[in-house]
Amino acid sequence: MDKNYTRWQSDIVQQALLSRRVIILAGARQCGKTTLAKNLNLPGAIYRTLDDVTLLESALSDPHGFVKHDNELMIIDEIQKASILLQAIKKDVDENQNLGRFLLTGSANIQSLPGVNESLAGRVRKIRLRPLAQGEIHATLPNFLQWAFEQKFPTTYNNDTKDSYITLALGGGYPEPLRIKQMREAHQWYMDYINSIIERDLKDIINIKRQDGMKELLSVLAAWSSKSMDVSAIASGLSLTRQTITTYINALESLYLIEKLPAWAKTDYDRVNKQDKIFMTDTGLMAAILNWRFEKVRLDGDQNGKLLETFVFTQLVSHIEALGFQNEKYNIYHYRDREKHEIDFIIENKDSDILGVEVKAGSSVSRDSFKHLKWFRDNIAKKKRFVGVVLYTGEQIASFGEAMWAIPMNVLWAPNIQRLVRG
Repeated sequence: MDKNYTRWQSDIVQQALLSRRVIILAGARQCGKTTLAKNLNLPGAIYRTLDDVTLLESALSDPHGFVKHDNELMIIDEIQKASILLQAIKKDVDENQNLGRFLLTGSANIQSLPGVNESLAGRVRKIRLRPLAQGEIHATLPNFLQWAFEQKFPTTYNNDTKDSYITLALGGGYPEPLRIKQMREAHQWYMDYINSIIERDLKDIINIKRQDGMKELLSVLAAWSSKSMDVSAIASGLSLTRQTITTYINALESLYLIEKLPAWAKTDYDRVNKQDKIFMTDTGLMAAILNWRFEKVRLDGDQNGKLLETFVFTQLVSHIEALGFQNEKYNIYHYRDREKHEIDFIIENKDSDILGVEVKAGSSVSRDSFKHLKWFRDNIAKKKRFVGVVLYTGEQIASFGEAMWAIPMNVLWAPNIQRLVRG
């Protein structure tokens, strides 16, 4: 697969440059930030990458001279390598208040780095870029959340099988390995990527004394994806202190390799579990770290369930972030309580309507698949408008009662053609 993809965030960046002096485009290394920045229609823009040793030394030696320019847009790639530039950028944009002065890309959460005291508050907008969503790969729009809340679903979508969903999830969303035809070679790309991150990029964030310990932790976290965050359990079997593990987890989160999903806590129900869930931010990376192969994953219910739940998470958060510039605000959570009621994802829109999403690796759905969604609707959502969806690997859109739907996973990237209205 050798092509350039239209990124959902492109329009967001273009619009942000018309309203802010500084834009930070942040996301994991190799997810496509530089390509997006270069593909924007920005005539006359100055481009500088801090991966260039000479430019990096220049930035560190003379930050104010490095950022000085006329009224063109300046793009600075990998800003986390020279966070000292932030103070110089602040001075520049305070003296020249033209909009669209700087587009900064970063492979680490720059504001979380040690020694960074400059937030550029009031001057900056931060935009997250993730690995490719399936909608970007298939050149469709992020319509699923609107369809789900309105209960209007497309009549045209692919008839994918469970095997094809597993294949998509194992491939992940990083552009470069998607171009590699052999899965083993793609997995090797991911392993080389991780080694490079640990040996080089983490030095920008923390002083890692035990690279082997970090690799072991990352393997445990990959296996933990979609489970509740329990540092004590994660630490079991690792020769690292709890404090070190917490520090390392925060570093991996700063590099956008893992992500915490908060619990739904907007209730007076006293049995609710408030632990975050943890997710890998890309399923191709997750599978490579765990050395998962298609032949094994398809036969292992725990593996394919965990893989597909993480896969759906990566798609949903990509949709949510892509819709931010359309005045469509969504927040995503998970739900679990001590009575063993559990819902994979709870999504709330700006009107406080709630969408509950369960992920099933199976190709069929029964009434029992909706028991937690119906319980949440009746006991937690109460008077709020609630829609329940079970995303599964079968082929049919089917109603299971008022505002309860079984939906094939590929509707997440279906084209915007005729919509089916029921209910």
